[in-house]
Amino acid sequence: MSQRLFLRRVYQPTNLPGTASLNATLLGVKRAALTFRPLNVGRSYGTPQPKAPLVRQSAFGGGTIALIVGGCLLSGSILLYNKSQRAQKSFDLEKSVEIAQARDAHTMVGAISPGRPGNLTADQEAKLQELWKVTLKVFGVPPLGSESVNGSVNGASKGDGQEDATETDNSLSSDKKKSKVKGLFRRKKGDDKDTDSVHTGAADADDKYGQTKEFQHALTSQTPENLRKAFWSMVKHDHPDGLLLRFLRARKWDVEKALVMMISTMHWRSQEMHVDDDIVWNGEGAAAKDELSSTPAVKKEGHDFLEQLRLGKSFLHGTDKEGRPMCFVRVRLHHQGDQSEASLERYTVHIIETARLFLAPPVDTAAVVFDMTGFSMANMDYTPLKFMIKCFEANYPESLGVVLVHKSPWVFQGIWAIIKGWLDPVVASKVHFTKSTDELAQWVPRDHIPAELGGDDPWVFSYPEPLPNENAPMSDEATRTRLLEERAAVVRDFEELTQQWMGGNKEVKGRREALAEKLRMGYWVLDPYVRSRTIYDRVGMIGGGGRVDFYPKTGGTGGVGDPDGVD
Repeated sequence: MSQRLFLRRVYQPTNLPGTASLNATLLGVKRAALTFRPLNVGRSYGTPQPKAPLVRQSAFGGGTIALIVGGCLLSGSILLYNKSQRAQKSFDLEKSVEIAQARDAHTMVGAISPGRPGNLTADQEAKLQELWKVTLKVFGVPPLGSESVNGSVNGASKGDGQEDATETDNSLSSDKKKSKVKGLFRRKKGDDKDTDSVHTGAADADDKYGQTKEFQHALTSQTPENLRKAFWSMVKHDHPDGLLLRFLRARKWDVEKALVMMISTMHWRSQEMHVDDDIVWNGEGAAAKDELSSTPAVKKEGHDFLEQLRLGKSFLHGTDKEGRPMCFVRVRLHHQGDQSEASLERYTVHIIETARLFLAPPVDTAAVVFDMTGFSMANMDYTPLKFMIKCFEANYPESLGVVLVHKSPWVFQGIWAIIKGWLDPVVASKVHFTKSTDELAQWVPRDHIPAELGGDDPWVFSYPEPLPNENAPMSDEATRTRLLEERAAVVRDFEELTQQWMGGNKEVKGRREALAEKLRMGYWVLDPYVRSRTIYDRVGMIGGGGRVDFYPKTGGTGGVGDPDGVD
């Protein structure tokens, strides 16, 4: 039994007389017990860490990311208050046990968490195969031995005027599109309900965001190939299994609900937010050009988007003690009405998608730190907050590792009571409150806490403006088309091996993993041709081949890099 668990069971705080003195007596014991947990074997957080570049591999999402970043967003996003604002010492036993229990929900840095590629039970692997089976059917991928999929898979998105090399025939009738997805979930023999249609009733009971309706709309309004393109575009440098597993974990391994959630997300990305063909493709560079437009509406949207970046309303920097990349949100910098709703949503998705680039196995979630210093009601904004919550819960599932609400004032108590009611219980359980740098340091190493929060990291945020030619590779249509075609061929091979694996051929597992790695490496070769550069490319935090270095010695160019991320 762990020493913390032992302390919790034997010395559970109560209302009995003498409890306060008991807590004080056990304080030193509790601190010593916590030191026995080897949170990061081989890594010391008491001294500055080496700033060696890291090779970032696949690991999605999404979402929350995906809070990854939602943090990014605004004060609204911030609303998280410790409703137990009782006057208690910073390090009482109960608080320490709470932190220890939260950490126990995560594995040590370097280990693969359960339910991820490389760490699946037999039942979980069977669920993954089942989800792949229905997913490929929705995507119109023919069974083994049939004619191959018509057209190629778009590994990224197109810009204005860019021909889509993978566009399929959109003349399919509604009936043909529906026929592609009939019979995905067959009912048991004897069931008196229709067995020749997609059954989604199981997803209705907890369908908080109406995704069942979006799922049905996606099936009738989009071709199977378009949904397939949206999926592989979202994969990017992630392991394809890892993306599917996020939806399975979010829906407690219910395959039908996971499919509904995933297809709804693909519809949201491609038809509503235009994540890859607009936000990621155009990015900061296009916003800088829009800011110079003579059209007032275009000029305002460009300015509103960039202004949030310039302010440093949120920024990505460093990792917590679990190795998760952190998004810091300075709530005091948001004021309702300063930016349009559209620019706030665009900014949120931009930050989430950028944060995904910092994820690498075995770390597949992010930490969000809401700096509530100086917060007032003028910083409250419920509309963007609700959008951010939806992003993480519906469209970037299993992307949020922990949310730390730092130095929230008493006025936030009532606000948090409202916000907590909006959150999924699983998401709400990841929210923790810190009132001092010492408490924050229980989650984040001191040398990764910015000096403005009382830490030892002297790094200060500043925003370098987009450079005139930083996105020059995106104009090279010939190279982009060639890389997309190469990626499409790997995708087709991966889908074929997936079908063999689902059919019981265990010998293809190694080849299938090799293809997943080839997709990861290939994405970073393709990346400069399909993704507009960000502040993190310009300052050198994201380097060639997906290399991540939060403390680069020199600024980066964000240009073409080798697939291994080796300088």
